Amino acid sequence: MFPLTEENKHVAQLLFGTGTCPRCIFRFCGVDFHAPYKHSYEELLNDIQKFLKAEKDELILEVPNPPLKKIRLQELEDGIDNPSQNGENKISVIEDGSIASPNSNLNVNVCNVCLGILQEFCEKEFIKKVCQKVEASGFEFTNLVFSVSFPPQLSVREHAAWLLVKQEMGKQSLSLGRNDIVQLKEAYKWITYPLFSEELGVPIDGKSLFEVSVVFAHPETVGDCHFLGKILPDCFKPAKNKQSVFTRMAVMKALNKIKEEDFRKQFPCPPNSPKAVCTVLEIECAHGAVFVAGRYNKYSRNLPQTPWIIDGERKLESSVEELISDHLLTVFKAESFNFSSSGREDVDVRTLGNAQMLTPSTRFCFMTGCVLPGRPFAIELVNPHRVHFTSQEIKELQQKINKSSNKIQVRDLQLVSREAIGHMKEGEEEKTKTYSALIWTNKVIQKKDIEFLNDIKDLKIDQKTPLRVLHRRPLALRTRVIHSMETHYVDEHHFRLYLKTQAGTYIKEFVHGDFGRTRPNIGSLMNVTADILELDVESVDVDWPPALDD
Repeated sequence: MFPLTEENKHVAQLLFGTGTCPRCIFRFCGVDFHAPYKHSYEELLNDIQKFLKAEKDELILEVPNPPLKKIRLQELEDGIDNPSQNGENKISVIEDGSIASPNSNLNVNVCNVCLGILQEFCEKEFIKKVCQKVEASGFEFTNLVFSVSFPPQLSVREHAAWLLVKQEMGKQSLSLGRNDIVQLKEAYKWITYPLFSEELGVPIDGKSLFEVSVVFAHPETVGDCHFLGKILPDCFKPAKNKQSVFTRMAVMKALNKIKEEDFRKQFPCPPNSPKAVCTVLEIECAHGAVFVAGRYNKYSRNLPQTPWIIDGERKLESSVEELISDHLLTVFKAESFNFSSSGREDVDVRTLGNAQMLTPSTRFCFMTGCVLPGRPFAIELVNPHRVHFTSQEIKELQQKINKSSNKIQVRDLQLVSREAIGHMKEGEEEKTKTYSALIWTNKVIQKKDIEFLNDIKDLKIDQKTPLRVLHRRPLALRTRVIHSMETHYVDEHHFRLYLKTQAGTYIKEFVHGDFGRTRPNIGSLMNVTADILELDVESVDVDWPPALDD
């Protein structure tokens, strides 16, 4: 059913006579339901012509447009991969001045408002080309969000057309607010969403992590915005990552400020008809990040958590981060990753969690599930091409990581949401950690000399930022708590100390004192010079991620 009525005829005649396409005419006539926009352009052009024709089958208005031009959709692949020098890399204007439509031999003027967006780029031929690009991208998806980026000068042209129609309607004591016009992007989505969904066989979902974006440009009219920069320079300020100050937001800001009479003096109302339709600068596919979490054990005293690079030189060949993420990058076909964990251990510190190596009390915690072995970690995989995995496939991936190196082991590997990552960081300073340290003393000791440490509970210590990390962390005085200690005598100069501490405690400095920067310390408590020979993290008491059955 044709959506325009007799009361719309004057506006329709005015716009059609100045070179506006049928769909844009619908927009300015306030047609805010989807169905009329979805007909083919050929049908719409025939319908609008019938609506406006006089009794003798002639148009009521003479169209003051330049001679019709022929437009031809090129293969999108050719346009994107081999852009021409003038930037018109998607649509070519044939030199003889005639129009060749991919769907028919229909002659079409390029719309002076939408610059062809609601003409050729709504037709099935174009949709099919975009979908071919999407399918060739190699992404795995079950739904998608579709976005378009239009050249900012479209806003200027729409403003000019609005002023024209507003003026004419004012002569009839009628009004047309800018909000009464259906937005170009809305109309485009009404038409194309069903076509994309049908062609790809998946629904359009605004919450989808998979996005297909099409960026349009129109080099011929790029100067349409420049007069705004001269009149309202404060609206156009350089921004990072922006090639031009004439962004859509900046142009809209200027259009909201400029006086109507100033606009009319600088820009034609109605806007001039262009020679060519928009070009497609790029078609991009991207998938939102997915997150994998788990726990790791580190068994090497010569392995950093993250790549150890000083002054551009790598000091050790690998890291915990790389031993895990390299496998994930390959399987998920991701572009890059971001690694995070619940704390970090020094390169010479192991992160264990083997119940056989713990004290009786801590071993009980492991067996009852109060403490999970290993350090929690999460990896953000950026722009993954594969995202759907069964629990069995994830388990096999975990086994593959564990078989690839004897320096680390991973457990409880699982896909998690972005929001769940926050659990790993919650209560950073409130959580506890347990350690095992081998300690040397300069004085001869007996078993009785260390037993008093077992009775100390919730010892508060003050720690200045250690000298060894002062180059990368600010100088501060932090109070930490040693919740409990348990000693095992080894020989006259050695004993093993098991500690349960507040997270963030510097254990090495608690043992040797760091030249008095940590007080009290084991040395001062025992009245000896003490040093730490070995340190192991035995548990990080965070009940995340959830434990999985082996």
